Amino acid sequence: MLSRPLLVALAAGFLSATGFAPLDWWPVTLACLAVLLHLAWHAPRLKSVLLRGWLFGLGHFTLGNNWIQHAFDYQDKMPPVLGYFAVVLVAIYLAIYPAIAMGLAWRFARIVKARWNEPDIAFVLAASAAWIGSEYLRATLFTGYPWNPMGVIWVPTPIAQLAAFLGTYALSGLTLFVAGALYLASQHQYRVPLATAALLLVAGVALNPGRPVEDPARPHVRVVQPNIGQDGVDAPDYPARVLAKLAEWSGQPGAVKRLVVWPEGMVNYFVEDGYPRQYYRDGDPRWVRGRIGGLLGPGDRAMIGGNALFFEGETLKGAGNSVWTVDPAGMLGERYDKGHLVPYGEYLPMRTILAPLGLARLVMGEIDFLPGPGPRTLEVQGFGKAGVAICYEIIFSGQIVDKAHRPDFLFNPSNDAWFGSWGPVQHLAQARLRAIEEGLPILRATPTGISAIIDAHGALIGIVPAGQEGAVEAPLPAPLPPTLFARAGNWLALLAALASVVLAIAFRRWAR
Repeated sequence: MLSRPLLVALAAGFLSATGFAPLDWWPVTLACLAVLLHLAWHAPRLKSVLLRGWLFGLGHFTLGNNWIQHAFDYQDKMPPVLGYFAVVLVAIYLAIYPAIAMGLAWRFARIVKARWNEPDIAFVLAASAAWIGSEYLRATLFTGYPWNPMGVIWVPTPIAQLAAFLGTYALSGLTLFVAGALYLASQHQYRVPLATAALLLVAGVALNPGRPVEDPARPHVRVVQPNIGQDGVDAPDYPARVLAKLAEWSGQPGAVKRLVVWPEGMVNYFVEDGYPRQYYRDGDPRWVRGRIGGLLGPGDRAMIGGNALFFEGETLKGAGNSVWTVDPAGMLGERYDKGHLVPYGEYLPMRTILAPLGLARLVMGEIDFLPGPGPRTLEVQGFGKAGVAICYEIIFSGQIVDKAHRPDFLFNPSNDAWFGSWGPVQHLAQARLRAIEEGLPILRATPTGISAIIDAHGALIGIVPAGQEGAVEAPLPAPLPPTLFARAGNWLALLAALASVVLAIAFRRWAR
């Protein structure tokens, strides 16, 4: 049976996830992190602090990733009840990272001792540095899974604008520092909490971008949401029904040129020429492209999501989760292939080993998607340069922009129909943080919501809510000059972690 500190750690971790969308109870998250720091400080042994940190993470990631279960509702090969086990199994692994962070902070507190046996700013700084490192590891090891980094809790507040100067992982470290200030206040140490509150207040006022301003002289963008999910995806009329609904909401050409964007994978026909004849049984690609081009005026363009096929001779080797530009004549422009694929969702790792064990049932298709080369900028005539981040690629901080060819905006087609009510709003919050980091507007198109036009400060210009069909149209937001993060990337996280450690050691020496 769990002891009281372990139960408190588990409960605090569970409640800490309420700081993310859709609840956005970020003060609760800060309070729960303060509890975690208290538990870490008072742990008698390294084994104890690791267990407390792990149980905190178990509760945190179980609630925060509850939307994963919903994906199993659409997997005919696997019973939906397995989705609940999947959520816990994922949390069991992800909880390792908070455990590592607290273990490092605890070890620092024992190695670099103070004159008194009570928490201090040095311990808080060490915990902040360790959290930065653990979140970065979570985002990179085993292909990475950086869903809901702690810094995302600030998205509803002006503090999120600090991401342009710090990046996401350093912002998460700042979040731990703020929680540490709360913990120190509970220990009747008030100088650090007061200074932290004052700095946050000044930063919030100074960085508040105000209400977004639209420039009517800029070309328009129209984001289409057909509200067609995974139900009936195997029906013979599904491709035609989806294409008709997308066309219905794409609007009519007008005096202002428009960029019409569609969600991930919604064109269920092959649109490229040159494949073996048998792959075109659902429709001639010239007819499909002509149907799309016919929706556009002379100056309009479309960006669509579908699948490419890759062959060696006549042998099919794999598919691409891809985006193309389309002109009014139905001609395809440049293509982007998703580079950061979802393991067990878009491909089966070690297929030759795992497929005979029956694990091929975890993936939807009979063939794997193949990864593209990474961030790429596409030229969209009349609208500038577009970066593309398909679906969950948008959650990878510092990995979505071709820095040698900085785009004017980012296109984030996604399919969140799999992910219940919590997944889409959390996905949107992380997209808003990417906009702030890079200083670039984002066009986010999903089949069932939430679709949105996001400006370069992360503000929502317009949305189509979840569960509704429709479209949102507005002038294409302008990009900002490259932010500090856009120039330096995640080196800022390393610098923030190192600076925290140096300051922690300096404060301890000064205390002696």
